[in-house]
Amino acid sequence: MYLQYFIIVVYTIAIVLIFLYALAQLNLLYNYLSAKKKRDRCDTFDLSNPEEVPYVTIQLPVFNEMYVMDRLLDNIALIEYPKDKLEIQVLDDSTDETVHSTKAHVEKLAATGLDIKHITRTNRVGFKAGALKEGLAIAKGEFIAIFDADFLPKPNWLKRTIPYFKDEEIGVVQTRWGHINRNYSLLTKIQAFALDAHFTLEQVGRNSKGHFINFNGTAGVWRKECILDAGNWEGDTLTEDLDLSYRAQLKNWKFKYLEDVETPAELPVVISAARSQQFRWNKGGAENFRKMLKRVITSDNISTKTKVHGLLHLLNSTMFLSIFIVAVLSIPMLYIKNEYAHLRDYFYVMSFFIISTIIFFVCYWFMYRNIYGSGFKKFFGYIGMFFTFFSIAMGFSLHNSIAVIEGHAGKRSEFVRTPKFNISTIRDSWKGNKYLRKKLSPHVVIEGILMLYFAFGMYSAFIVGDQGGDFGLFPFHLMLFIGFGYVFFKSLSSKV
Repeated sequence: MYLQYFIIVVYTIAIVLIFLYALAQLNLLYNYLSAKKKRDRCDTFDLSNPEEVPYVTIQLPVFNEMYVMDRLLDNIALIEYPKDKLEIQVLDDSTDETVHSTKAHVEKLAATGLDIKHITRTNRVGFKAGALKEGLAIAKGEFIAIFDADFLPKPNWLKRTIPYFKDEEIGVVQTRWGHINRNYSLLTKIQAFALDAHFTLEQVGRNSKGHFINFNGTAGVWRKECILDAGNWEGDTLTEDLDLSYRAQLKNWKFKYLEDVETPAELPVVISAARSQQFRWNKGGAENFRKMLKRVITSDNISTKTKVHGLLHLLNSTMFLSIFIVAVLSIPMLYIKNEYAHLRDYFYVMSFFIISTIIFFVCYWFMYRNIYGSGFKKFFGYIGMFFTFFSIAMGFSLHNSIAVIEGHAGKRSEFVRTPKFNISTIRDSWKGNKYLRKKLSPHVVIEGILMLYFAFGMYSAFIVGDQGGDFGLFPFHLMLFIGFGYVFFKSLSSKV
C-alpha cells in the first residue's frame, strides 16, 4: 500500500512541475506576441562614419573540423567590415592533420590583406572556454564576435549587429540560428523544431521583458569589457556560454536579441552526434543551476519575476527528468487507478493537467506559423510535426535525464564536441566521417527495453478495469513507444 502512495506522490510532483513549466511557456508566448507589436527604437552606431566604427575581433574556436574548416574560413573572409578595424582569430585546439591544412588556409587568406591569425595551444585546458579566454587576452577588438565551425554568417552580419553596442549598457548581441539542412531528415526536422521554439518564443519572450537570456555559444557578439567584468570565461561547466551569460546579467549588463538576423548553421545528421550535443547541453544546464541558484535568488539587482523566469530557464533541461518520471510511472498508475476505487477522484483531478500539452501545442503553433506560414494545410502539417517532435523528444528523455542527474550531482565529464559533416542535401552522405563515435551507448539497450515496456502499456489499456479497458493513457504510451523505438533503432542503424 505504501508503494502505491509513494508512486502517486512522485508522479504528482513531476506532473505539477511540467504544468508550471507550461505556464511559464504561456507567459513567454504572451511576452512574445506583445513584443511583436512594438517597434524597437534605439540609438545605434553609424558605420558609414569611420569615426564611429569600433574595432572587432572574430573568434573561431575549432577542434578537429576536417569537413567544415575550409567552408568556415572562406565564409568568414567574405565578412563586410573595414579591414583596418577587423581581426580574426582561429583558435585551433585540433589534434589531427587539420592543424596543418588550417594553418595553410589562414596564411593564404592573410596574404590577401586580411588580419587573420592561426592560434594554437599546447593543451586543451578549459576546452572551448579555455580557448576563448586565451584568445581574449591578446584580442585587439573592443567587441568579440564568436562563431562555431558549422556557422555561416552572411557578409553583412557585423553591420547588422555591431551598431546596437552604441548603448553602453549592452554587453551582448545574440542572433537567431538558421538551419541549412533543416529538411535533410526527420532527425534534423525535429532538432530545427526545438531550436526554433527557443529562438523565437523563449529568447524574445524573456528579452522583451528584461528577463535573463543566454548567449548561445555562437552567432553573437560580446563587449570585451562585459566579459572581463563578469569574470571571464570559465570551464567548470559544459555550457560556458550560459554560465557567463548569467554572471554578466547579474552584473546588470543588458543583452540584445535580434530575431530578424538569422545565422545559418548545420544540424547534426546522425543520432549519435545529436545525442552527444543533447547530453552536453542538458548536463551543462543542470550544472549551471547548481552554480547560479544562490546567486540568482539572493541578487538585489533583479525583480522576483525575473528570478522565477531565470530559475525556470536554468531548470529547462530538468524537465526531461520530470517527463521521464511521468512516463515510467504512468503504467503502474494505470493499474493503481483501476485497483483502488477510492482514488478515482484524484485521477479526475490529475487529468486536468492534460492542459499542459494543450499549452505547448498552442505556444509552438505560433513559432511554427512564424516560420512556415498559416492556413489549414500548414496547420495540419503542424499537428503531425508537433506530435512527432513530442514523441521523439520523450524518446530522448532517458538519455537527457542521465545528463541532468549527473549535472545536479556535480559529476564532472569531458567536453565532447559535436562532429560536423558539411551536409545540406539528402544526396550527401555522413558515412565514413572519421569523428563519429564507434561505440554504442549503453543507454541504447535500456531505450530498447523501454520501447517494449510502453508496448506493454498499450496492451494494458485493453486488460485493466471492469468496463472493457482503460484507454486514457493509450495515446501517451503510443507516443512513448514510437519515441523510444525511433531512438533505439536509429542508434543501432547509425553504427552499421
